[in-house]
Amino acid sequence: MAARLTPYGDDIVEDDDRGSPAGSAGTTVQAEADANEASFLRVLREEKTWLRTMVDQVSDYMFVKDTNCRFIMANRAMASDLGFESAEDLIGRTDLELYPFPIAMTFYRDAKQVMRTDKPIIDQEEFVVLPNGSKRWLASSKFPLRGSTGELIGVFGISRDITERKKADRLRDGQAQVLEMISSSAPLSEVLDCLVRLLEDQLDGLLGSILLLDEDGVHLRHGAAPSLNPEYTRLVDGIEIGPCVGSCGTAAYRREQVIVSDIFTDPLWADFHALAELGGVRACWSTPIKSLAGKVLGTFAIYSRAPKAPDPAELRLINDTARIAAIAIERKQAEEQIRFLAHHDPLTGLPNRSQLAKCLDKAIRLVTPQTPRVAVVFLDIDHFKAVNDSFGHAAGDQLLVIAAERMKAHLRASDVVLRLGGDEFVLLLTGEAAEPANLQSLLVRLRAAISEPVEVLGQAFHVTCSMGISIYPQNGEDADTLLVHADAAMYGAKQAGRNTFEIYSPLRADESAPNLVLLEEIRAGLARREFVLHYQPQIDLETGEICGVEALVRWQHPDRGLLAPDLFIPVAEEGGLINALGKQVLKMACRQAQAWKLQGLPPVTMSVNVSARQFAQRGWAEQVKGILNRTGLDPHALELELTESMLMRNVEQAIATMNDLCSIGVRFAIDDFGTGYSSLSALRSFPVSRLKIDQAFVRDVAEDSSGRGIAEAIVSLGHKLHLRVIAEGVETPEQLAFLRQAGCNEAQGFLIARPMAPSDMAARLGTAFVFPGP
Repeated sequence: MAARLTPYGDDIVEDDDRGSPAGSAGTTVQAEADANEASFLRVLREEKTWLRTMVDQVSDYMFVKDTNCRFIMANRAMASDLGFESAEDLIGRTDLELYPFPIAMTFYRDAKQVMRTDKPIIDQEEFVVLPNGSKRWLASSKFPLRGSTGELIGVFGISRDITERKKADRLRDGQAQVLEMISSSAPLSEVLDCLVRLLEDQLDGLLGSILLLDEDGVHLRHGAAPSLNPEYTRLVDGIEIGPCVGSCGTAAYRREQVIVSDIFTDPLWADFHALAELGGVRACWSTPIKSLAGKVLGTFAIYSRAPKAPDPAELRLINDTARIAAIAIERKQAEEQIRFLAHHDPLTGLPNRSQLAKCLDKAIRLVTPQTPRVAVVFLDIDHFKAVNDSFGHAAGDQLLVIAAERMKAHLRASDVVLRLGGDEFVLLLTGEAAEPANLQSLLVRLRAAISEPVEVLGQAFHVTCSMGISIYPQNGEDADTLLVHADAAMYGAKQAGRNTFEIYSPLRADESAPNLVLLEEIRAGLARREFVLHYQPQIDLETGEICGVEALVRWQHPDRGLLAPDLFIPVAEEGGLINALGKQVLKMACRQAQAWKLQGLPPVTMSVNVSARQFAQRGWAEQVKGILNRTGLDPHALELELTESMLMRNVEQAIATMNDLCSIGVRFAIDDFGTGYSSLSALRSFPVSRLKIDQAFVRDVAEDSSGRGIAEAIVSLGHKLHLRVIAEGVETPEQLAFLRQAGCNEAQGFLIARPMAPSDMAARLGTAFVFPGP
């Protein structure tokens, strides 16, 4: 009998050896053949064993399906993830027996497509849900499989687990979305809900919750909990913080992270077992959400339905998410504070100057034949400067608060007190209070109340006030006229010796005049060309080469020396000289850039800041074109920096102006990105080529892991807008190293170079920045 291999390679069929040569010689030959055959079979079996061993060592899925899409081979990694002890348990099964119907049908159609078209599918991303409930993303390649004679016998496939990469992509995109929501002033509840869902997507099977610390600093209020039992959320809302109040109440009280891996054995939850059972949770890890100043804003909690402690990666993600939550909460609180401060004095809480005309117009509209008058009272604290000089500004502030309280105490609820600034207040009196006899009596009482002794910082003293009054309609029929006349009457009271009040008389001239010295000096400085430019280089973070310079204005004052812009720009803005100054700056910058080019120096982009008033000025685009023509500078070498808030004032006009200049090659950058309130959709509409990250987002990236996450998300957001991203305010090697790793394109700051004179800048052009070593 002779051994014969079957097509499967393992089974042996014995053949009848009748007819072989007789005798011992034949027997010897046959024995040698049998020995060779046995050796071959042994080697073949060993090769198959090695092949199976190698396939089972691969962490990727490997499988073969026949033409009916049944598994005829799979490796151990695939079988284990599908809940089988051996890969042999998969043989003969279909995807319908292994996956939910929609996923199984997708795999079936893919296999049929490969067999029908005879073309492979390469690196197709697939989402699967395993029998244990875990979710995976796979990158799968599937190939047609043919036999030795060329007939189609099935499909061979290999799938790689890319779940972590997909999670990282979703995390980055989600963080960018949250930052966009924050920058576009989306409701805080929506931002926090999105943030919690983002973390739940990263941590399979875990539930998130954000509680906000109330203004009283004692109670926690619901912020976001999209996946928790609503009844549990309702009962937790308003809970009082303390040393043994579960995870969140304790974390807020201790101001530190609290990890409870088993609620039913931890004493912090001893009084809240029923609550935990209602929520269906067994573990809770809570992290206090803190402001940049260290103030507790709320708590960020992660719940598990089974006892569990967090691993280091989970803790890092939780801490980063808590930092983003802090940014969102602080931003919302800042917006609310800004809205309040826009209309109220921060020291006294009174309505401010912006509300004056509105309140007065309202009072005039409420005039009736029965109450025909409105009294406008300008009140000024006498010798207030002496209080500040003698006792300090803290004492002066306390005095103003006391004076404001005394004014409110002597007025009715329908009357209004406003603080204009400094020691100036305005009272709006209506109805009976505005009648001459009542008005005089009220002002006498008010004057007496203000002059009562005041104790500030342990020192008692007296102050007086001067008041000027104008009456509607006798002294004016509109708000502006009444205010001017009341101000003039108050000046008359001061001229009369102070500590008195005076009703407006057209015979008294207003002798007051604003101090215009600095404004006149700026005007003269513009005429004498005293303003100069310094230049700060901007480098490419890949090569270190200088790719641009920013023009920064300075004032070479004849008496005070070189002045920084914060000393004169605000005055120029208020005095209406900013357009003239901006025009002069743009002209100098373009002329300098052209001069460097004519000297044969390497070309760089000249960046020039543009003020809001310049940008809104009629004919400004034509002015820019005229300067480019006169200086000869190529428009492609000019970049104009605009702020987010400037663009959002009038989006359509901004786009039209920018497109006009972009048509000739001028480029635009958004300066101080992240500090405005622009939305992603609006930013996409602007023809911008570069995004400038505000230094506030760069300052702490080297020390703060959550700050690094925010900066990375901002860089990602900029790249999604197809913009080059430049970071300003880079001052340390650690900041620079992080920005390079994060993919930021360019940078500027004191670490690279301080602003310098034109000659020094010319010497730097063509040189490369040497990056600090590790």
